[in-house]
Amino acid sequence: MTTQSMQTVTINFQELAGVLEPLIRRIVREELTQVAIRRPDVFYLEPASPLHGDMVEILNRKEQGATRLYSHAEVWGE
Repeated sequence: MTTQSMQTVTINFQELAGVLEPLIRRIVREELTQVAIRRPDVFYLEPASPLHGDMVEILNRKEQGATRLYSHAEVWGE
């Protein structure tokens, strides 16, 4: 027979958020990637739309190495 005991851990909100946020972001990113693969029509942008043009421009700059994308921490200072 084995005996199990429960352990109580106290964690504040900031610590909990620091642990959960990266995990949640990764899961959402993975799920959105799978949706985009299975259903490419979900994220369709009309070629004449301003957002489509902006996205194409960003992609072109990225391919030329002319764009630097910032991390979450750099943008939000976290």
